[in-house]
Order: sequence, then C-alpha cells, then structure tokens
Amino acid sequence: MATLIAQGLTNREIAEALAISERTASNHVQHILNKLGFSSRARIAVWAVAHGLFTVPRE
Repeated sequence: MATLIAQGLTNREIAEALAISERTASNHVQHILNKLGFSSRARIAVWAVAHGLFTVPRE
C-alpha cells in the first residue's frame, strides 16, 4: 500500500489496483498515517523511499 501511495495514486486508484472499495483504501491509508505518526501522504512516500520499498524513477 505504501508503494502505491508513493507512486502518487489516489484512494480510488489504489482501490482499483487492489480490488477493494475506495472506503477500505482510505481506511488503510489513514491507518498507515496513524501508525507512522505522519500527517500527509507525501511523508508516507518519503518513508517508502527511505526504507527501500519504492525507488524514484530516473529520466
């Protein structure tokens, strides 16, 4: 889920990718924010990169 957030996907896009409801995706994102003590999706993205879960594509 953190990797999908790091890719910049919306809750709706995450829901479609995982075949879950948008509400469930939203709840999962909120749980990640709470668990990590973050207040933004951008911080999840930074965390995912820092922990090797996602690499920023180079052009």
